[in-house]
Amino acid sequence: MASIEYLIQRCTSMCHIKQLQAHLTTTGLFHSHPSRSKLLDFCATSSAGSLPYATAIFRQLPRPATNDWNAVIRGLAQSDRPAAALLCYLSMSRASCKPDALTCSFALKACARALALPEAAQLHSHVLRFGFIADVLLQTTMLDAYAKSGDLDGARQLFDEMPMRDMASWNALIAGLAQGNRPTDALELFKTMSVTEGLNPNEVTVLGALSACSQLGARQEGEKVFNYIIDRKLDDNVIVCNAVIDMYAKCGFVEKAYQVFNTMRCGRNLITWNTMIMALAMQGDGVEALQLFERMGQAGVVRDSVSYLSVLCACNHAGMVEDGVRLFESMAGCGVSLNVKHYGSVVDLLGRAGRLKEAYDIIESMSIVPDAVLWQTLLGASKTYGNVEMAEMASRRLVEMGSKSCGDFVLLSNVYAAHGRWKDVGRVREAMKNTDVKKVPGFSYIEANGMIHRFVNGDQNHPNRPEIYRKLDEVSSRIKDCGYVAETNYVLHDIGQEDKENALCYHSEKLAVAFGLVSTSEGTAIQVNKNLRICGDCHVVIKLISKIYEREIIVRDRTRFHRFKGGFCSCREYW
Repeated sequence: MASIEYLIQRCTSMCHIKQLQAHLTTTGLFHSHPSRSKLLDFCATSSAGSLPYATAIFRQLPRPATNDWNAVIRGLAQSDRPAAALLCYLSMSRASCKPDALTCSFALKACARALALPEAAQLHSHVLRFGFIADVLLQTTMLDAYAKSGDLDGARQLFDEMPMRDMASWNALIAGLAQGNRPTDALELFKTMSVTEGLNPNEVTVLGALSACSQLGARQEGEKVFNYIIDRKLDDNVIVCNAVIDMYAKCGFVEKAYQVFNTMRCGRNLITWNTMIMALAMQGDGVEALQLFERMGQAGVVRDSVSYLSVLCACNHAGMVEDGVRLFESMAGCGVSLNVKHYGSVVDLLGRAGRLKEAYDIIESMSIVPDAVLWQTLLGASKTYGNVEMAEMASRRLVEMGSKSCGDFVLLSNVYAAHGRWKDVGRVREAMKNTDVKKVPGFSYIEANGMIHRFVNGDQNHPNRPEIYRKLDEVSSRIKDCGYVAETNYVLHDIGQEDKENALCYHSEKLAVAFGLVSTSEGTAIQVNKNLRICGDCHVVIKLISKIYEREIIVRDRTRFHRFKGGFCSCREYW
């Protein structure tokens, strides 16, 4: 048996595998289950093998053993067709061949990759029925399948019920919570693991924690994670260092991100360079991003499509139109394939500059089918420059594509409202009522006193609500003394002027900034993280707050950072 295993491991190509299969068949050993299954597994999962060839052999077997099924299910689970592994598992069940713990493990991994929640729940019941639930590794795989399939409550319940948890169990749930839009819970679990349970997080653990900090803009918590990384010498891992750079960048501290970039002991890879360029792009530092892009090429690093997208975004946010167009036009000559995101970036770049006809011509000349985002970008630019004809055309294209985004309707309504075309505004609003429009609620995060606070528009549930609203009243009075007039032109409700102003006053970012004013000491910078783009009125108000209260206020919205200081914003009104 050892000699056969040795021969299998020595195979480096399909030719060798076929020769070995022929030899085993001739000698009669291919009918021995262990050797056959090992060869099948090697053929299905190794780079030297071929999954289609393995499945072809498998179909010829009159009575496949459990290990034969396992080999094919494992190979399919690792392939770009993980759902096929679940169909194979179902066929195995119908063939009256009893799965073992490995079968369930491979099938659960396929569930995680295929985001197949119903199948994961069904496999959970099978694991219970077959008596495999005591297997810690299998429980962890099941937890990971639940988390990646979107059932975070199910994953947490399974975690809490586990009699024994290993490092992989903690890592699976922390990563699942961080990636599943529950970053606050991920950070709480990270603290419980390291403080309450006394476990030492590893590289995988800190990646989940850093991801959570990045989403929340939680710089203080991110600093604690980074300090742990240094203490444990986990910064020898380039993937960890890349995550630290990303964390600092998304928390608004690009200088610290650059410091980590420049002092990495483990060396830089392509992702390191791309992450740093995108960090500069988010800050609107187009010149520095372009310089780093050039430095990347001088260092001999082959720039990929992400590199070009990052530097195009930098040019976009900095208003460097000619540089952006030049880079866009040079991509084909550099062997980089254009994708829809590259087109989107240059369309946005031209649209922001008012060059709407050029932006439209680029969309029409695309060799790939434009997506809804491109037409939404053109619609947004049309709103900015009051181009009704272009806005109507972009809106028609979005309707043809079946887009049901609330923002599409609102942008077109805004264009009509700016021109006093109230009948058209009413028509659009009626269309919104008759269409299943999905509105994304706005919310903002702020980190204060070691805690993450979340606000929604018009929030009434925060424990400091009275204090926050008193501060907002004070802010309202002081900014009016400075000449502020609420920008209510685009509030589309049929309500009075005072109600329109109130609708603007209680946006989530304003509530977060007001909380920052009452919960932090004078002179301390206030940092807010918003899931949508900051609105025009909030932008004006926060500029005034930064001047009146002498505070630096950093707002990270969906696309970039805004640093407000002394009544000015780092975006220079180009956003």
